[in-house]
Amino acid sequence: MTSLNKAIGITTFLELAGTIPVVDVRSPSEFAAGHIPGAYNIPLFDDDERAVVGTKYKNEGRIRAILAGLKLSGPAISSKLENALKIAREGRLLVHCWRGGMRSEAMAWLFSLGDIRTELLEGGYKSYRHHVLEKLSSNRKMIILGGLTGSGKTFILRHLMGSGEQVIDLEGLANHKGSAFGSLGQQPQPTSEHFGNMLFTELKQTVPERALWIEDESRNIGTVFMPEPFYLNMQDNPAIILMMDIKTRLPRLLEEYSSYPPGELEASVMRISKRLGGDNTRDAVQAIRSNDFSKAIEITLNYYDKAYLFGLKKKKEKNIIYVTTDTADVMTNALKILDAASGIDWHQDCLVNGE
Repeated sequence: MTSLNKAIGITTFLELAGTIPVVDVRSPSEFAAGHIPGAYNIPLFDDDERAVVGTKYKNEGRIRAILAGLKLSGPAISSKLENALKIAREGRLLVHCWRGGMRSEAMAWLFSLGDIRTELLEGGYKSYRHHVLEKLSSNRKMIILGGLTGSGKTFILRHLMGSGEQVIDLEGLANHKGSAFGSLGQQPQPTSEHFGNMLFTELKQTVPERALWIEDESRNIGTVFMPEPFYLNMQDNPAIILMMDIKTRLPRLLEEYSSYPPGELEASVMRISKRLGGDNTRDAVQAIRSNDFSKAIEITLNYYDKAYLFGLKKKKEKNIIYVTTDTADVMTNALKILDAASGIDWHQDCLVNGE
């Protein structure tokens, strides 16, 4: 039987996590709220059991809480070890709970009975979150790609990624396209906490010295809120805004949204009804019901265009580069964007774009 290793710091823990599986022994609801991406959940207690043990600890002390925990977890103890044996790689696991205390120590002891060598995260998930927020607060060199709804920004970023540029797809991480229609066809959104964890994981794989391409977003993407320091960092970086007229954008949006059930489209329109106004809302809904999706899209686009252009006024004018295009071709527009980016002078307080 192996002996239990001492706890290790977050930096070493994350380095080892590249090759050794991570087991989060917190309750299912804690795990769902946010966890280390790629971690497995083998909870010592389920949510109800955790509440019982926590109350016992608060009212009667540590020993009584431990005894209560043993009674509750006893019947399922073998299945927890079986799961750990399946997950372990070369007989090793990385384990953590919330603060690196009783739960992770108890599970490490259990895993050791199966000859699994475990290493615990000092400070637990709490120390991981502190590390994540600290890293997300660091200033990064970014290029923000903006543009009116339907400009194909996501497709352009994918093209740039395929060309070797560093890109993070914020909407992909958030499972949302950023508008009232953004949840259509998407998986459930993560919590804001877990979004931050995934964003940190993506950032770890990039080179800080190179510019990072990110799509222009509001503070929130659907129900997900970006970490404030990261969002503010975005606002301080240069933004390339792709300007495209509504007729050029319409075919892509028509292809993307006309396949969804009319009821879902109507519900999306109703979510912005107060901002659209009564007449526009009525006309958009009637257009959807009569399968005139082009008209419905144009009505909502007029609202989103005004809102986006108004939002641009909040950015620093010196940080904005406008790129006009008369085509929806992704490759053509990607080349235009790259050409504009080549004029950015990162050594000046303001942008130099070919001037």
